[in-house]
Amino acid sequence: MHTHPALRLPWRILVGTVGTLVVLAGLVMMVFPGPGLASVILGLVIFSTEFRWAQRLVRPARVWFLRAEQFGMRLKDEAFRRFRKRRARRRALTGTPPHE
Repeated sequence: MHTHPALRLPWRILVGTVGTLVVLAGLVMMVFPGPGLASVILGLVIFSTEFRWAQRLVRPARVWFLRAEQFGMRLKDEAFRRFRKRRARRRALTGTPPHE
């Protein structure tokens, strides 16, 4: 779409319209049941494909989600480590072989 000059403006209008609808739906879902915040962020991500101002808004959210993902992975790894340690301790007490 970006290579053809005649399609650039209609494409930006389409992206702007879809992004606006998703953001508005997210705002409505903040009052009524639904994934409101997720929809607002999704609308901003849609905007960010074409508009520089939306890219600046979405960048901190991307950093936050990356940190949240890393934190979740650390929690998961720690939980699995504790589970394996507890299972090994239990097997050592009962004399159960490692592979049942």
